[in-house]
Amino acid sequence: MNEVQRAKIVLKILNKTYPRTPIPLKHRNIFTLLISVLLSAQCTDVNVNNVTKNIYPKYNKPEHFVKLGRKKIENLIRSIGIFRIKAKSVYNLSKTLVEKYNGKVPKTFEELEELPGVGHKTASVVMSQGFGYPAFPIDTHIHRLAQRWGLTNGKNVIQTEEDLKRLFPKKYWNKLHLQIIYYGREYCKARECYGISCKICTSCYPKRKKPVKTKKA
Repeated sequence: MNEVQRAKIVLKILNKTYPRTPIPLKHRNIFTLLISVLLSAQCTDVNVNNVTKNIYPKYNKPEHFVKLGRKKIENLIRSIGIFRIKAKSVYNLSKTLVEKYNGKVPKTFEELEELPGVGHKTASVVMSQGFGYPAFPIDTHIHRLAQRWGLTNGKNVIQTEEDLKRLFPKKYWNKLHLQIIYYGREYCKARECYGISCKICTSCYPKRKKPVKTKKA
């Protein structure tokens, strides 16, 4: 079985398992989506949602966070990992949006990736989930799963993104990104499946007996 055949199996199982893909990070607008994605680095979506549910009803525009200042932002997100670094990014990002973009989130990868604290993955999530532009955000979980399923050789997240974009039609990218995340959390967990027990792994590699070692992102 080659990677194209495996990609078809993956797509079929994911579409059947997750016909609907709600965005896991709770948000009120594209700006708060951007902030939540930034906060989710090295942190679970659940933790981010627990923190932001008390923030977004009151603070949901760049102007609000500029007015708050760094120290108050730190206090609001204290229970999130590396909160000081993230508070600095949230403040500087908000300041840039107010000064350069009239408080609006820009709609291009280039402009998004120039914002403080925003990398390619964060920009990809905002472009796909916020603006509906075809993108394939790759995090460490998708990187791991793509290797287990034989869709990439796992050199790095850049290579994984290129491989997945090549194997799957553009119209599926935005939904697939979320489907893979959901499937990984429920069925192909890092310390449970090991590439030998979930339906996708057993369908793509029916003769596999030993756990798969994946390369880190």
